[in-house]
Amino acid sequence: MNNDLFSLNGKIAWVTGASYGIGYAIATALHKAGAVIVFNDIGQEQLDKGLASYKADGIKAHGYVCDVTDEKAVNETAAKIEKEVGAVDILVNNAGIIKRIPMTDMSAQEFRQVIDVDLNAPFIVAKAVIPSMIKKGGGKIINICSMMSELGRETVSAYAAAKGGLKMLTKNIASEFGQYNIQCNGLGPGYIETPQTAPLREKQADGSRHPFDKFIIAKTPAARWGKPADLAGPAVFLASGASDFVNGHILYVDGGILAYIGKQP
Repeated sequence: MNNDLFSLNGKIAWVTGASYGIGYAIATALHKAGAVIVFNDIGQEQLDKGLASYKADGIKAHGYVCDVTDEKAVNETAAKIEKEVGAVDILVNNAGIIKRIPMTDMSAQEFRQVIDVDLNAPFIVAKAVIPSMIKKGGGKIINICSMMSELGRETVSAYAAAKGGLKMLTKNIASEFGQYNIQCNGLGPGYIETPQTAPLREKQADGSRHPFDKFIIAKTPAARWGKPADLAGPAVFLASGASDFVNGHILYVDGGILAYIGKQP
C-alpha cells in the first residue's frame, strides 16, 4: 500500500481542547503523520500545561487561548492561526464536557452549557475555517462524537442530546460542503483509558474490579478498555487523502460495543 495516502506532510491541523487526553493523543498522531499542530484551551494555565507536554514529547505545537463557545473569540483565533501558522487543512472538534446528572435534577442552564460546548462550539469552529478550506481547494473536519451519538444511558441526557446532534451536524456539513472537496466525518471513541476514567478502573478494597469496570469489560467484545493510541490510526485515516471519498460517516472506535447485545446472564 502507498503510505503517501496517509501522509499529512505540510498540513496544518487544529485540534480543539487538546492539552491532554484524547485530543492530545489525536494531535500527537497527526504530528507523527507530518502535520503541524495547532491547539487551543480555555485558559492560559491549561494551555501552558499542554505546551509543556508537547515540548516534552518533542512536538512544536502552536497554542492559543480560546473559548470555543465564543464566536467572536473563535473567529479572531482562526484569523490569528491563518496569519501566524497558515490556513487550517484539518480541524478536529475535540473540546467537550459532560455533566452526569439525572435528567429531573438537571437545570436548563446545565443542559444548555453541555449543548453549548459539545454541539454549538463545533458549529462555530467549523464555520470559522470552512471559507479558507474552500479557498485552498479542500479540507478535513473530524468531529469527536461518542457512543452516546447512538445510545442513551442514565444521567447523560444533555451529553447524548449534544452528541446525537453532532452526528447530524457532521452529516450536514458533509452534505453542504462536499462539493468543495471538504470531508466531514465523526470519530466515536468507546470507553478509553484516560485520567478522567481512572477512578472507574480502580481496584476495590477487596481487590475486585470496580463495578463499572466489570460492566464495560462485559459489554465490550475486545474485553478491554480502549487506549488513546487506539484512536491514532482512525484519526490519521480521516485526516488524510486515504479518506477523500469518505464523507458524513461516523467511525466508532469502541472495541465492538455498538455491535454487541451483551452476554446472556
